[in-house]
Amino acid sequence: MSHPTPDAVESAPADPTAPDELALAAGFPPVDRDRWRELVAGVLRKAGREQLPDPVEEALRRPVATGVTVAPLYTAADVADLPPTGAPGLPPFVRGSRVVRPAPAAADGQVAASAPAGWDVRQRHADPDPGTTKDAIGADLEHGVTSLWLVLGEGGVPAGALGEVLSDVLLDLAPVTLQGGPAAADAFLDLLDHRVAGRTDLAPGGNLGLDPLGDQARTGVAADLTGLGQYARRAAEHGDLRAVVVDATPAHDAGGTAVEELGCAVSAGVAYLRALTEQGLSVAEAARAVEFRFAATADQFTTIAMLRAARRLWDRVGESSGVPAADRGMRQHAVTSSVMTTARDPWVNMLRTTVAAFGAGVGGADAITVQPFDAALGLPDPFARRIARNTQALLLEESHLGRVLDPAGGSWYVESLTDALAHAAWAWFIDLERAGGYAAALSSGLVHERVAAAWADRSRRLATRKDAITGVSEFPNVAEVLPDRRPAPTPPPPGPGALPRVRAAAAFEDLRDRAEQPADRPAVYLATLGKPAAHTARATFAANLFQAGGMTTPAGDGADGLADARTTTACICGADRDYVADGAAAELAAALRAAGATRVWLAGKPDLAVDGVDGYVFAGCDAVDVLTTTLDELLGARA
Repeated sequence: MSHPTPDAVESAPADPTAPDELALAAGFPPVDRDRWRELVAGVLRKAGREQLPDPVEEALRRPVATGVTVAPLYTAADVADLPPTGAPGLPPFVRGSRVVRPAPAAADGQVAASAPAGWDVRQRHADPDPGTTKDAIGADLEHGVTSLWLVLGEGGVPAGALGEVLSDVLLDLAPVTLQGGPAAADAFLDLLDHRVAGRTDLAPGGNLGLDPLGDQARTGVAADLTGLGQYARRAAEHGDLRAVVVDATPAHDAGGTAVEELGCAVSAGVAYLRALTEQGLSVAEAARAVEFRFAATADQFTTIAMLRAARRLWDRVGESSGVPAADRGMRQHAVTSSVMTTARDPWVNMLRTTVAAFGAGVGGADAITVQPFDAALGLPDPFARRIARNTQALLLEESHLGRVLDPAGGSWYVESLTDALAHAAWAWFIDLERAGGYAAALSSGLVHERVAAAWADRSRRLATRKDAITGVSEFPNVAEVLPDRRPAPTPPPPGPGALPRVRAAAAFEDLRDRAEQPADRPAVYLATLGKPAAHTARATFAANLFQAGGMTTPAGDGADGLADARTTTACICGADRDYVADGAAAELAAALRAAGATRVWLAGKPDLAVDGVDGYVFAGCDAVDVLTTTLDELLGARA
């Protein structure tokens, strides 16, 4: 193979066909938004939509949070009137509260953390066995985790064992954040007082974890904010050790959307600023004493926009309170959502937490915790912990998310969603302040009512499977064998004023549990009608639906297989044209009843009005109601 000489290369003419500007759509006719709307309207009309809104894209909007919806298309016009977002590290901090995060120096002799650029990889530890927790901490810090989140007291590590579990940790390299109230804070401060000289200069990013308002939301016990100032001053003696966490996850765990979570967080943060300044701290010192915790979900864009909106809201609070610009950047800790975590098909949680951690990283979180995939089953095993930390290692070291600040910045969709969330959350924050603040709103039930309304809306979407849960409400594996895990420690029972804890999959998983109690699992017979090409789609849909309730779905042609299926419930599956042809569906329903069926469903819309059918299953039907009705009858018949 010959190679061109240098002279030949220098004398080669420029490509005469290369244009000065590259127009990627030059070969296509120009299309503006009005033309796009015409095309969308045509598609919707073909799908049976006769009455369309103006503009037509309103028909395709979907809710992502209370009072916030997203459109199918965003252009530069959608962000033309939005306020400037600034630059990373500068007010209003929408694009991030920091510019770089330096990695600590390496050390020998004891367990240290390696800090990749981007964010702090923070792992949670709540195993009550000190030896197990110590070993887990060592494994985490040796394999990519850069800080620790320790739950102390009831429901976690015994406070008296704190020295043991941290004995091999270099606290000047690995930050520690606590959860457990004043007792946990005292235990950690006492530990620092007794550490060897030279080891009390803590790594930046730790927190004593005091959150009396979050505790009130979880337990119903009225918050006591006295003493926060004293803890904040003691924490400040150890450098960048903060004292207070504004944990917004109780609102999320109760079913609230990003709007409720943000509004509650800002209201709680304002309450802590007031308490700390009343106890002698300057407003700047008070702001520096606070960190915020948010839930990250598999809705990656809402997670990104929520974290960006949170920084904007807190900057506005700080500016109004006289906090210097340098201290108004919100420090954020994102933890993958407990609400989205499933106990069934738990391995899918690996995918959910990966997407959630991606959203948190892109959104600019300072620290991220990925919950192990088996969190809903009990205490995680070493494999689950390894996957959790490796999820972040992949995002940081293979996907290189940490190398770009605010990669979503400038996206018309993300910028618009950030603004919408900020405005809706600010309105909710104002409502909370008018009610007397976050503590008063918790005591009066205002927070409970608002969050319950949000959860009711979400529950309807879950029940109708508009919000799908992969592996649970969609594509269930009825033959799965779940991993065995040690039970997680049970925290004290919440009082009457506590916010509830919910999980998106709970209604379907409760049905699965009921269906698996008898040795002979309940079944729904799928009676197919017509040729396979005609009935396969609906038979597959019906099988997916009834299996989501834990039932098996034997199938057969017509009514012949009902007896072998050993059930009294059947579902007719076919095409609409076959249902109405010569009354075939009504005839099959009669044949099924003659064979012993006491309930007959039909896969199709109710407007088919087939004689002899008890109900209809279709995309958008209330799946939880259908499955509950079916299980009640099948299990009741056995009683």
